[in-house]
Amino acid sequence: MHKIFKNAPSIVVSLVVHLVILLVLMLIPLAIQGGTSDILLESIFTEELPKEQMEHQLQLETEHVETLSMIAGGSPSTAVGAAAQPASTPVDVQKAKVLEEATVDAPRVETMQLSDEVMATELGEGEITGEVGAMVEGYGAAMGIITQELIRMMRQQKVTVVWMFDESGSLEDDRKEIKENYMRVYEELGIATRQDEDLRGRSEQLLTVVGSYGKTIHEWTAKPTGNLELVKAAIEKVPVDESGEENMCRSIAAMINKYKPMAIRGKRKLAIIVVSDESGDDGDYVEQAVAAARAAKSPIYVMGRESMFGYPYARQRWTYEDKAREIKENFWIKIRRGPETAYPECLQWDGIHGRWDAQSAGFGPYEQVRMARETGGIFFVLPGAEQNLVGRDANDKRKYDFLALREYTPLLMSRREYVAERSTSEFRQTLWNVIVRLNPTQNKLLFETHDASLNIRREHYPLEPLPFKEEAGRQVRRAANALLLVNEGLGLLENVMPMRARESAQRWRAGYDLAYAQLHIFRLRLYQFLLYMDSHANNMPKPANSNGISNEWNFWRSRKTLIPNEQQFLGLKTAFNLNMERSEYLTMVTSEEKKAIDLLDAVIKEHPGTPWARRAETEKRDGFGFAIRDRLWDPKGVRSTIKLPNL
Repeated sequence: MHKIFKNAPSIVVSLVVHLVILLVLMLIPLAIQGGTSDILLESIFTEELPKEQMEHQLQLETEHVETLSMIAGGSPSTAVGAAAQPASTPVDVQKAKVLEEATVDAPRVETMQLSDEVMATELGEGEITGEVGAMVEGYGAAMGIITQELIRMMRQQKVTVVWMFDESGSLEDDRKEIKENYMRVYEELGIATRQDEDLRGRSEQLLTVVGSYGKTIHEWTAKPTGNLELVKAAIEKVPVDESGEENMCRSIAAMINKYKPMAIRGKRKLAIIVVSDESGDDGDYVEQAVAAARAAKSPIYVMGRESMFGYPYARQRWTYEDKAREIKENFWIKIRRGPETAYPECLQWDGIHGRWDAQSAGFGPYEQVRMARETGGIFFVLPGAEQNLVGRDANDKRKYDFLALREYTPLLMSRREYVAERSTSEFRQTLWNVIVRLNPTQNKLLFETHDASLNIRREHYPLEPLPFKEEAGRQVRRAANALLLVNEGLGLLENVMPMRARESAQRWRAGYDLAYAQLHIFRLRLYQFLLYMDSHANNMPKPANSNGISNEWNFWRSRKTLIPNEQQFLGLKTAFNLNMERSEYLTMVTSEEKKAIDLLDAVIKEHPGTPWARRAETEKRDGFGFAIRDRLWDPKGVRSTIKLPNL
């Protein structure tokens, strides 16, 4: 009994402590129920899902509004993370129910409200990476998001925004729509400033600089201004640069360096907004622009187009018309639009000549996306019909599903880092070596060398027999040499085939699969070219044009193939040292044709809904045969007298 009383104080203290803890635990649920949840998750799944399977979508209204109701923070980016992380996947910011339609098992994020203070405190401005691909329906939707971004920044501090317009001729058709939607930003900002308690009454909360770039930089505002009328007038002054040069990266860096001191003195946030449909001609200066923006803590927003899939160029139709002389001619002018990676990761050749397609990559051009991502900005993918691009199917309204592309996101590291990483993998380096060896296109930024002999002539052959045979002989020699290079490329790819299973990146596996299938198709295509050329040169049929006004022969793609006759087989047997009979040879060719199609089908099955599958479908549709037709082409030589614009 004595011991009980002796220990009573400690027992009482312990009891009181436990009662307090119990009371606190009972009050916690009540406190939670009384508050507002920042994040409400509704899920019917029992197993825990990886964080990367969760996406947050925004529903945007693109009409003019009288009032603004905005989520605190206002950022549409779903790609927030450390700068060293891989780039995120392009997201359609206009699809509110995309997760409900997705095939992956992911919970729905019903509400997400993060204040600007939480964002800044938890992540830190220098560690926030930008959105690599916000898919929007047009300039209006992109401007709506930019409005939200500017308001978010204006709540924290005053802002100076620098608009940089591309002066290229290829963007001329878009300028009217851009100007109309451009003013919407300032109308909505005016509404927000009047309604928002944090912004109301502040003077010069937003200043604007309007600039443009081509070969040089032009500024259309004498100084940063808050006068809306001066901004409107400045936009109207943006010209078309006839030089065709677009020094995008250097222009951005120069504007940041110019206005950074002013922004610091005025305690203002500096933001850059770029409007362009091309990737620029100074991509080797992209790191200079990134460094300048990061030093100034200046996000870069880009409204641009999808890159060409693994290819630097697109070609835009330009029409020359002289009604007085009844002349109308179309020209296809090369513009820079890619690639989506630091260096191309697929073949630049189609088996006969350099690529001429306009297949989109599902991602923006490397330089523009890297600048947006590394600086905490957004790259807006403006899909658009773009019916003037050669090879673009005007009836094709399909867009790549971001869920299908999430495993194929490009590495957006610097070119130096990219090359270093690629060189550590024999598998990747071998694929790159094949791409380089079979590259017919000159581009000093991306390729040190090119082989112009791979551009085998397909059009404009003389109609007369003797000149035709002379030109045919030159092109046959090119085709035979190209056939040897294709066999060499196949050998290199087959040597590293066992390494494919160990390759970690789905993007590189897809690149390998497509290149391997294409080389099989290219080998058959060259083989058929030789057969068609031989057959036409020996038979020289009369032109099919009944009015007799044709002046040239052309080779067009066809799925119809030729079977070599006895004489042609003997020529092939001698040229390629074949040790087999004609029947054995035909069986071998049939087997090769089946193998090539099976390889394309494997790409389509293995990488569904991706540019690799789309390219395989195109190769399969085009086939590897030819049709030779005559036509009348520029009989008056008008084309040589027309001065083409630099787009």
